[in-house]
Amino acid sequence: MRSRVYGVIGISSVMANWNADFTGRPKSTSDGDIFGSDKAVKYSIRRYMNNIGKKVLFFKSYKIDEKAKDEKKGKMQPKDLNERYAELFGSVVGKKTSSKEVLKNLFSAEDVMNFGATFAVADQNVSLMGVVQIAQGFNKYEGTNTEVQDILSPFRNSKKDNAGASSLGKQILSNEAHYYYSFSVNPKNYDDYIGMVDGFEGYTKEAYDIFKEGALVGATALNTCSKAGCENEFALFIELNEESNAYLPNLDRYIDFYNGDKNVIDLSRLELLKDEAILKEIKNVEIYYNPYTSEVKPDIKIAKKFNIFSKNEIK
Repeated sequence: MRSRVYGVIGISSVMANWNADFTGRPKSTSDGDIFGSDKAVKYSIRRYMNNIGKKVLFFKSYKIDEKAKDEKKGKMQPKDLNERYAELFGSVVGKKTSSKEVLKNLFSAEDVMNFGATFAVADQNVSLMGVVQIAQGFNKYEGTNTEVQDILSPFRNSKKDNAGASSLGKQILSNEAHYYYSFSVNPKNYDDYIGMVDGFEGYTKEAYDIFKEGALVGATALNTCSKAGCENEFALFIELNEESNAYLPNLDRYIDFYNGDKNVIDLSRLELLKDEAILKEIKNVEIYYNPYTSEVKPDIKIAKKFNIFSKNEIK
């Protein structure tokens, strides 16, 4: 694949917590603006890749070490990076492992092929700047409130000697939030490794298609307790011509969101899609959204619209 792509991923969160900080509250800036980390949306895409059977390196997996001689013996704990590498590729990286072998294995992992990697184990220190770069996703909905729910556990806290009743916990959610992430795809980021790694021909269309599918369904498929109300509600993909030298800014800042009869995703400020000089650089534009709860305004003539769930074109 040679074309660069720019776009936006939109995720709704209704009575859920898309991305919490270490206090359990929705992540926010010092000014109080709620946002989601790029790590949150990457995790949802990585989990989707893992679920469909692709190799995913940066994904938590566990071991029970029966050979440990300390208090860790027999306890479940996360694998370290080299152990995860061995799980996927059959052996750990040692001092005699060649960098070519490491790079070849890394590029065979779908998440590395898209998002890059910082891989520092043994005598190997590999840093790959990913083809896909995702910015922080800010909440566009002004009516967001944080809800704190008390939860009664069926068990008492055994660490408290005087605990005679079931313990209480808390669940922290947003009543409603809508996160919009800008992203870019630059296949040339991996051109330096063509010829260095046996059989490697650069970023592939297949890798992009898997990223694209994860960007459309990853949040919806991530059905954990705190994510049960989160789903993909919007995505914009602007693919440039292969020979294009145009570079586009983060596009989320030009998108507004508000409630009407349906949720309105307002692209009125996306004026660059009306600029003739920029239009000449664009190969195609695709918009995916949830037509059951939302509408996209205004109509962008050069864009094809699709149902984000069925992938059927909306005429």
